[in-house]
Amino acid sequence: MYRTHTCGELTIKDAGKDVTLCGWIQKSRELGGMTFVDLRDRYGITQLVFNMETNPELCREARKLGREFVVRAKGKVRERSNKNLKIPTGEIEIEVSGLDVLNKSELPPFTIEDETDGGEELRMKYRYLDLRRNPVKNNIILRHRIAQEVRKYMDPIGFIEVETPFLIKSTPEGARDFVVPSRMQPGTFYALPQSPQTLKQLLMVAGFDKYFQLVRCFRDEDLRADRQPEFSQIDCEMSFVERDDVLDTFEGLAKYLFKQIRGIEFSEPFLKLPYQQAIENYGTDKPDLRFGMKFTDLTAIVKGHGFQVFDNAEFIGAISAEGCSEYTRRQLDELTDFVKRPQIGAKGLIYLKYGTDSSLKSSVDKFYSGEELAKWAAAMNAKQGDLVLILAGEKTTTLSALSELRLEMGNRLGLRKKDKFVPLWVVDFPLLKWDEDEKRFFAMHHPFTSPKPEDIKLMETDPGKVRANAYDLVINGTEIGGGSIRIHDADVQKLMFKVLGFTDEEANNQFGFLLNAFKYGAPPHGGIAFGFDRWVALLGGQDSIRDFIAFPKNNSGRDVMLDTPSAISDKQLDELMLEIKKGKKN
Repeated sequence: MYRTHTCGELTIKDAGKDVTLCGWIQKSRELGGMTFVDLRDRYGITQLVFNMETNPELCREARKLGREFVVRAKGKVRERSNKNLKIPTGEIEIEVSGLDVLNKSELPPFTIEDETDGGEELRMKYRYLDLRRNPVKNNIILRHRIAQEVRKYMDPIGFIEVETPFLIKSTPEGARDFVVPSRMQPGTFYALPQSPQTLKQLLMVAGFDKYFQLVRCFRDEDLRADRQPEFSQIDCEMSFVERDDVLDTFEGLAKYLFKQIRGIEFSEPFLKLPYQQAIENYGTDKPDLRFGMKFTDLTAIVKGHGFQVFDNAEFIGAISAEGCSEYTRRQLDELTDFVKRPQIGAKGLIYLKYGTDSSLKSSVDKFYSGEELAKWAAAMNAKQGDLVLILAGEKTTTLSALSELRLEMGNRLGLRKKDKFVPLWVVDFPLLKWDEDEKRFFAMHHPFTSPKPEDIKLMETDPGKVRANAYDLVINGTEIGGGSIRIHDADVQKLMFKVLGFTDEEANNQFGFLLNAFKYGAPPHGGIAFGFDRWVALLGGQDSIRDFIAFPKNNSGRDVMLDTPSAISDKQLDELMLEIKKGKKN
């Protein structure tokens, strides 16, 4: 054995023991005839002591040690005179009697400290060094811990963990697939799974009535803080269940994780909020309910007074920001610039200040009397000191812009607290969405989502009004997971494909394996998939899932450490019977 103990293990109770430790040099200090070295491993830090008077040769060797050298130190545990009670080993130190340099290190490109001088791109290039830092290391340990807790919850209630293949068939209706050419079948391709959706349904047909898997998934889509091209899901499916059976089971998992990881207990059931209500009240199907500012529709109240912006608008909506009536012109201009950003799309911003002296002042005073402004305030349930912010325009765009404005005000007022969690289920999504460019419907979730039983009659007559038997778990404005009751009847599945514009031949070509399976007794079933990386980031109190992935990609989908994606050799291309098309991408 190289070591008898780790660097985070020894305490005052171990004083007098002869020990051997291994690790990396964090830093060293020379104080007169003494040299102090902090030795680090993933468990912690232990101070090593070298004395020029008692062992000058060994002390001189210690003074040659550089940062991140890998060493083995033998010595005796003794009580420290200058204790550091901030760390578990801070009451002891090792009086070193033997030292071996196991490996030297070049000077790292950034400091291996909790607060480092390395930028994100540099740290990603040297990710194996970044992982030595406590914040990143602790994120990876948290990820491991949550994975173990998921399994602890799922196993006792009868779920079986089943692995599904990574090389599968490419299917439409989702994000872009990552594809893998086949050498043995030239001209054909595998796809990496965006999720094991059809495979877990086949497991239900096979009789495995409770399945789960912590699985890697792959989607070729534009990246952001909560997206990576490869990510992990807690993938789950159940047979002989209705919607609330699934919600109860996985609400239980959510409550279990909050209790085990954060010590937070939820005694009440999670709110179930219909999709349409979420859109009307918050402008999004991922509402952050840590704070209020629910939308108010002012359309009927403010129209007809000669203010063309309102009179020509399809929809006028507003939020009330408590205690903000003293906002300055500069602050209001900043908010106006914010909502006019191209990605938000509002044309402008109207305000109403309800002063602490009961005064009412608006940016459109000349069009509205004091009595009219008082009606606005009453409709908003505004109080003295509040600021009403109003947007107008096309309804869908305005609701979306008002949603962004609400979140911005939540940030400005400190209402989106990291240590507060408000989970809810968003239910009753539309089954389909119309694509104006392609002039056809697409599945809102995926083509195996069951319509609400009472809406099946609308599938051919008014498909846009059909509701899905689908649900999302949303926490603090982030979609943590989503699922549905699935179609298990072959006739309903064929009807779904028909509404989506598939011919029978296309449906059989893409999904014949599933339709064939349905001929042999498919049970009613449903499930959910949680974004495991999002769960870990949420419970870790951070926004970016990249911080909780050992070797993530950057915003361009590149691994700057491995320098990939990269070209492959002509020999490999020949084996795969592929040619690279020259020229710029359209």
